Amino acid sequence: MWLVANLLVTGGAGFIGANFVHYWLRRHPEDRIVVLDALTYAGNLANLEPARSRPELSFTHGDIRTPGLAERLLREYQITLVVHFAAESHVDRSIAGPDAFIETNVTGTHELLKATRKVWLEEGQGGTGAGTRFHHVSTDEVYGSLGPDEPPFREETPYAPNSPYAASKAASDHLVRAYHHTYGLPVTTSNCSNNYGPYQFPEKLIPLMLVSALQGEALPIYGDGQNVRDWLYVEDHCQAVERVILAGRLGETYNIGGGNQWANLDIVRLLCRLIDEAFAASPDLRRRFAGCPAASDRTTSSLIRFVKDRPGHDRRYAMDSGKIEQELGFSPRENLESGIRKTLDWYLANEEWWRRVIDGSYREWMRRWYGRSETPQGLGV
Repeated sequence: MWLVANLLVTGGAGFIGANFVHYWLRRHPEDRIVVLDALTYAGNLANLEPARSRPELSFTHGDIRTPGLAERLLREYQITLVVHFAAESHVDRSIAGPDAFIETNVTGTHELLKATRKVWLEEGQGGTGAGTRFHHVSTDEVYGSLGPDEPPFREETPYAPNSPYAASKAASDHLVRAYHHTYGLPVTTSNCSNNYGPYQFPEKLIPLMLVSALQGEALPIYGDGQNVRDWLYVEDHCQAVERVILAGRLGETYNIGGGNQWANLDIVRLLCRLIDEAFAASPDLRRRFAGCPAASDRTTSSLIRFVKDRPGHDRRYAMDSGKIEQELGFSPRENLESGIRKTLDWYLANEEWWRRVIDGSYREWMRRWYGRSETPQGLGV
């Protein structure tokens, strides 16, 4: 069991990283957290605002690829636990420009591994690695795609990444494993299914559909909408990572799934129904979001449009979480409907946050990506 730790959380101003920071500070108020984040489009200091006044939290603006930066932070703050969230993570972006994914996800991870090896093992901070841990956060996409009747991914499933993003994460997973087996670096890895919840940048499915619906903009669904994902509420993910850090076996990988396999189209229909219900119960929402169909008693699902499928779109992901359940006692608390209700409530209560992050550069990128001849008129992004 962990006692008191000094944490370096990479990507801690991003979606999952920021949720983890808030979760860890609630659960371990005696620990000190240093957030390292490059503040790219998906990193946002506003994500840390609820905790920024706490003396236990420090922020460093920097890039994990920068030689020597992680070494300096490890020494300066006597870091004993690295939780590595920092990554380029959007598949569409990796298709349009894969270089950034290789640089951040592979080269950046290697810089962190070199730094921890040098400071913890060679210089002896933490007693040649005793009491230290490098936890690497990865994705289910490294395993490739499943057919409709194939069993879920297990930790022993061979890697078969199909997108530049997935390939870059697979490479980083292999580097982490190699540093444990070759140098004895104390590491654990977790591969998670699709996350959703507060602070998620609105390029991913659920927040994109949510904020688009509130503004009365079209809801673009790739292909036939039957691509299946396993959905994990972000706080459940944070709880699982905590379990792995506190009690996971060194050198091991743990799959973290939400137990919620849903097709994309069904997800969007569920979200539309919950929006309709919320508007029916609240005159204030009708006033605030007059462009949403639900504000005038129409169904939000009328905004759904089908667009040309993206290249190499994996058909199905599903995770077998038996290992983490049996070894560490983790199981998710939220089902998909309860998690999406919480997510919708958060976005409705934090309109200023998401309006600020949907800036001109994001809208221009969306225009370039979806602005093809197959895209319906009125997409609005």
